[in-house]
Amino acid sequence: MLAFLLKRFISAVFLVLFITFMTFSLMKINFTVPEMKFELKLPMTQIQIFKFYSPKTQIQTGDPLADLKLNPEITESRIQAEAKRLGLDKSFVEQYFTWLSNVLRGDFGLSQNNLPVVDLMRPALINTLVLNLAAVFFTWGIAIPLGVIAAVNKDTWLDSSLRFLLSVFMSVPGFVLAIFMLLFALSTGLFPIGGLTSSFYDELSPIAKLFDLVRHLCLPVFILVVGGIVGLQRQMRGNLLDVLREDYIRTARAKGLPENKVIYKHALRNAINPLVTIFGYEFSSLFGGSALIEMVLAYPGLGYLTLEAARKLDINLVLANLLLGSLMLVLGNLLADILLMKLDPRMRASQLN
Repeated sequence: MLAFLLKRFISAVFLVLFITFMTFSLMKINFTVPEMKFELKLPMTQIQIFKFYSPKTQIQTGDPLADLKLNPEITESRIQAEAKRLGLDKSFVEQYFTWLSNVLRGDFGLSQNNLPVVDLMRPALINTLVLNLAAVFFTWGIAIPLGVIAAVNKDTWLDSSLRFLLSVFMSVPGFVLAIFMLLFALSTGLFPIGGLTSSFYDELSPIAKLFDLVRHLCLPVFILVVGGIVGLQRQMRGNLLDVLREDYIRTARAKGLPENKVIYKHALRNAINPLVTIFGYEFSSLFGGSALIEMVLAYPGLGYLTLEAARKLDINLVLANLLLGSLMLVLGNLLADILLMKLDPRMRASQLN
């Protein structure tokens, strides 16, 4: 087990370094899209069906000091000092390794507004963590039982109704549902929009604080749960149906075991094993999977903060968020492997050999 964890740790270090280097490069390097032409005509004729032409285009990642340069109150000396502080006067390689060495010392640098990156990330990180943990809890708590119910009642009216309802949910993109929920909240006033708490939160009693927090979380959690239960429920249903066709399940039934014991003691455990990998992936996407929802609903989370930082080319803030996301991806996959090794002896034997 120790050798396996060490091997995964070494590969994770190289993966995180590669991701940060590529992102740093994309935010720094300008590139040119070559000229492209495409024309489609009917065979044996000159009738043109489709024609596409794109001229040679220079793509620029932008100027991280653009906001300062557009502000007439900012002097040229202040702009030059800011460029020096951000390391823009150094070469690309020097900038990257300067940032990396500072990160290894726990210093993520300053943002464009001269505030520590850690201070900006901390409240957004907590908000996103609360939102996504609540969404994961309700998604798994609803999808797994629905999958079991659909598999046990295969091809009945209940199974057909669940498939139809979840197909409707699947056909609605998350950001579209978020817009509809936003309009619903604005028109009815039942749910607040923006923030995690109200402006008078500190004046409320403990019960009222909890109620206020729940009201702010209802819409974003509902949107994430609706988008998450569809695939998870279908995966659970399919896995359980496959397991119920296995020989050892037929043997258990032939021995006269009660159907509930056959399903919930013997079949369910093996059906859940493949979902452990999905759980690891959801753990890795805790801080980025709700970015669009946060944007639409003005929820002050990490995804919203990262998108705004990318728009302004706030390199230190973007790289810090990306580093956190990369670490979560690695930890999520590692967690999934460890859980699989604990649940499935075959997986443990293959990993340790």
